[in-house]
Amino acid sequence: MHPNPAFRRTARDRNLAFARDRGFGILAVNAPDGPLISHIPFLLDDAGTEVELHLVRSNPIAVAAATDPVPAVLAVSGPDGYISPDWYGVPDQVPTWNYVAVHLRGHLEPVDPADMHATLDRLSAAFEARLAPKRPWTSAKMAPGTMDRMMRQILPFRLRIASVDGTWKLNQNKPDAARLGAAGAVADPALAALMRDPPPVAD
Repeated sequence: MHPNPAFRRTARDRNLAFARDRGFGILAVNAPDGPLISHIPFLLDDAGTEVELHLVRSNPIAVAAATDPVPAVLAVSGPDGYISPDWYGVPDQVPTWNYVAVHLRGHLEPVDPADMHATLDRLSAAFEARLAPKRPWTSAKMAPGTMDRMMRQILPFRLRIASVDGTWKLNQNKPDAARLGAAGAVADPALAALMRDPPPVAD
């Protein structure tokens, strides 16, 4: 997380909404030989207290969290891009990088493998719903027994969220004219839109 408080004043609900909408992030836990990292899709509940996910059985994180909860962080990234000082229209500026990132920190714990099918169905339903008007794919479309065989290779987990941190580095520390000038030049339209209208400051 960026240390400048100007970039870390977004409301918890907005950070959670961003992570929920993104639905993909980097899961990290500590290990004796160094951090373990996996890139995963996930499902964040409406209350913003739990994340559902699954891992291949052989994944080192799955092994580390196989029996007991372990401290973990899920880092969720959004649009990002290089910002040239020339775009501000004011002198004596330096290059920077704008970005959005949310960290969900807590404990990763194993879930009963019997819940694996339901976990996958909830995850696929959430992402299939975004493809409307496409008719959603469901596991019922698979041949009998195929899903069960595939599920033997994966395990369900839950991240119980203890804290939520967000960085929305969008040139809020610059004069409005400078920020809008940079927004008009940046290549990524999603980043440009956020720079034009940064999230409101939390109360």
